[in-house]
Amino acid sequence: MSSFSWWVLLARRWGFLYNKNRKVWSMRKGFQTEDSDFIFFLIIMVRKLVLIRHGESTWNQENRFTGRTDVDLTEKGIAEAQKAAKLLKEENIQVKRAFTSYLKRAVKTLNTVLDGMDLDWIPVEKSRRLNEKHYGALQGLNKAETVQKYGEDQVLLWRRSYDVQSPALDASDERAPHNDPRYAGVDTGLLPLTESLEDCVNRALPYLQETILPAVQKDEVILVSAHGNSLRGIIKVLKGMSNEEIVKLNLPNGMPYVFEFDDDMQVVKDYFLGDPEEVKKMMDAVANQGKK
Repeated sequence: MSSFSWWVLLARRWGFLYNKNRKVWSMRKGFQTEDSDFIFFLIIMVRKLVLIRHGESTWNQENRFTGRTDVDLTEKGIAEAQKAAKLLKEENIQVKRAFTSYLKRAVKTLNTVLDGMDLDWIPVEKSRRLNEKHYGALQGLNKAETVQKYGEDQVLLWRRSYDVQSPALDASDERAPHNDPRYAGVDTGLLPLTESLEDCVNRALPYLQETILPAVQKDEVILVSAHGNSLRGIIKVLKGMSNEEIVKLNLPNGMPYVFEFDDDMQVVKDYFLGDPEEVKKMMDAVANQGKK
């Protein structure tokens, strides 16, 4: 077999064969060689999982425990999603498929991001397993006022500890998930009246392992728009964080967090897009929500 044929096989397996008069290879990573007629280009395949916590919601703005309450985005939240789309476009992150929860603040964030990237057409899958942690009877309460009533240490346990649940919602409460039509057909035993972060991990982990990560391996670049606690559960697993470490992680609204994987689906790199100082400022703001 000629050297030219070998190059064609390599190009078909790992990259593309372009006529050198076409200027379509400049945004690709890899290396190239050329003869008189063609440019051969081998692409380094980088698998990415992009996580985005929804933009600011109306109850984020009011500093309330939200949980499963289906509140909308604020104008600021929409702007955060639009900014996330811009950051992803600037980094040339070509999302192939997306996942989100059943809650509108995550769904609308995803829709806004995809619209800003001209990717409204890509496949999107919704799952209750990506829903926010159920805050039980705390849902709707102001966080600062709750601190004044129960103390900062207790509220921190409810908000950020790994295995402590907040007070449960009464089963007769109209807000109980078994009264919600979006969960019709779901076994009531799988519809909690409160949750801890550990419960979130146990709920999301099968979906991460059986659906999201295989999609990353197949489609290369996947976007997940979800919530602070469901995403913290995913991050804990991907980074191998301890229960103590995950308590200290505060995810800012609307800021893309990227994981890169090698061919064996091992994490090789993780980072926020955007200005590091802005990211830190936003993370500190999340941490301060539960203080007096």
